[in-house]
Amino acid sequence: MTRQFKWDSGLGLLGLLLLFVGSYIGLFVAPAERYMGEVQRIMYVHVPCAWNAMLLYTLAFIFAIVSLWTHRAKWDAMTTAAVEVGIVLNALLLVQGSIWARATWGVWWDWDVRLTTSLILLLLFAGVLALRSFVHDSGRRATWTAIATIVAFVDVPLVYFCVRWWRSLHQVQSTPDTVAPMMVVPLRINAFAILFIAIWMMAQRARLELDRRHQDQVAEPERLAPVGGSSND
Repeated sequence: MTRQFKWDSGLGLLGLLLLFVGSYIGLFVAPAERYMGEVQRIMYVHVPCAWNAMLLYTLAFIFAIVSLWTHRAKWDAMTTAAVEVGIVLNALLLVQGSIWARATWGVWWDWDVRLTTSLILLLLFAGVLALRSFVHDSGRRATWTAIATIVAFVDVPLVYFCVRWWRSLHQVQSTPDTVAPMMVVPLRINAFAILFIAIWMMAQRARLELDRRHQDQVAEPERLAPVGGSSND
């Protein structure tokens, strides 16, 4: 297992370096947005967190299908890791979004369709982990986790497309053609930075999960009978 994740520390360090560079460009080099001004700069962490949360949930969905198909421990571990790191990014994007909303909309929270579906997404995948914690048998735990992950994933496309399907305070997804080039650069750098950090976190979490599963499967030593007598005496 250590060999398999040998590259993860280097990838995590690269992610931290890119995050520093991207954030510096976003804070001090990129121009302020015409209408929102300086507060728009939170976009350089908020949007990459959203992108990568959706990506990790999608990976968790794929890992869950493979886990059900193969019944191999590593895919269950990767499913769990992707879900947990996805939840962290999901929580971060909600907090960041609330800060941004307070500055632009005048409220910390609004039951906007994008906000509501993103909150439901967080609760659904948190429910996956809650369900997992109630199952002690490793085989059943992997199966239930995979099924719950597949069910929770239904909300992912809803979060992405809701701004196109319903009226929302959020704008429809932008393209590089509608954003100043110096805004696109830090956005992309931070997107890769958070992705690399997320992969590092997933690798570490998957390793811990496999170690835990191995410990759970270690058989307890048989009780030795006392010398010169029966164990039932």
